[in-house]
Amino acid sequence: MRLSLPALISHGRVARRMGLGPLSRINMLRNLLTGLVRHERIETTRARADEVQFYAEKLIDYAKRGDTDEKAMKMASFWMTEKDLVPKLFKVLAPRFKDYDKKYTRMARIPNRENLDRAAMAVLEYKGNPYPPLVTVKRDSENTLLNQLLKGYRDEKAQEAIEKTK
Repeated sequence: MRLSLPALISHGRVARRMGLGPLSRINMLRNLLTGLVRHERIETTRARADEVQFYAEKLIDYAKRGDTDEKAMKMASFWMTEKDLVPKLFKVLAPRFKDYDKKYTRMARIPNRENLDRAAMAVLEYKGNPYPPLVTVKRDSENTLLNQLLKGYRDEKAQEAIEKTK
């Protein structure tokens, strides 16, 4: 494919095209955000998880202002399709992240879907949720190349030290 100038110009498109149009995209994002606040962990495609992660971060930023802030309440009432989740946003999630300056969400890749589309999947979750962690901590194995080289080096140095003392 030959690179051309039109391929480099975005023409005002700054977001992924998802769904049947802009209204469908907003409704999909609202539903995903509502599910994320309700369950604190959702499984969706990687593209959707990547897209909704920004809005989830912004929603917590607004919630940290408090439920007395007018703009925060407007944002919460717009993005939450189930209004019974608005108190959870302000009373549970916002206090959890009051000391956080970094990201409030974590995205982990999971295997592709097994049906016909084989879509790339991901899990998006709020940090500090009550579920067990998705990513297991990798243990430093003795059998890695670096550890074997270091072990050999330590053994050589120990042998040299023994020979020097003789």
